[in-house]
Amino acid sequence: MAVTRRQSREWALQMLCQADLNPFADVSQAIDAFWRQQWQIAEELKTAEEAFAAPAGEDPPDAPELVAPAKFREFAEVRVRGVLSDMQKLDRLLEPHLDHWSMYRLGTVERNVLRLGAWELVNCPDVPPAVAINEAVDLAKYFSNTESGRFVNGVLDKLRRHLESPGKSGGKA
Repeated sequence: MAVTRRQSREWALQMLCQADLNPFADVSQAIDAFWRQQWQIAEELKTAEEAFAAPAGEDPPDAPELVAPAKFREFAEVRVRGVLSDMQKLDRLLEPHLDHWSMYRLGTVERNVLRLGAWELVNCPDVPPAVAINEAVDLAKYFSNTESGRFVNGVLDKLRRHLESPGKSGGKA
């Protein structure tokens, strides 16, 4: 399987959901553990002929590199670190667009997909807003359901319009 930005966003969402359910003190350590976990999952899925040469139970020192090329890991990690460092600001930015919901009432997937999408809308001028929203919708549908995709689309589109409206400060989260 060729690694893509979509896959990187999936990994970012998985890390954000883990952080949401089990907060950790050291982000770097948690990210490293995530990549090692991904390597172990991939290792378990391989047939005996395809298995890595590493002895059973030992992670090779470059396990993250075996999961994905550095540029895709970095793509995911930048988003994770960005969302985690800006989480309170992102939540305040999203809340007015939830229509009678609050962030704490949302499911873990939906909450973190919205945070990830909002972070990209605010901080990634190289990612067109339509792409950021579409990627978030696809993540919500893949990890939750179709209704979640519609909900995420509505919230992020309202946020996009708010950020683009004249007189609004759409500065960094």
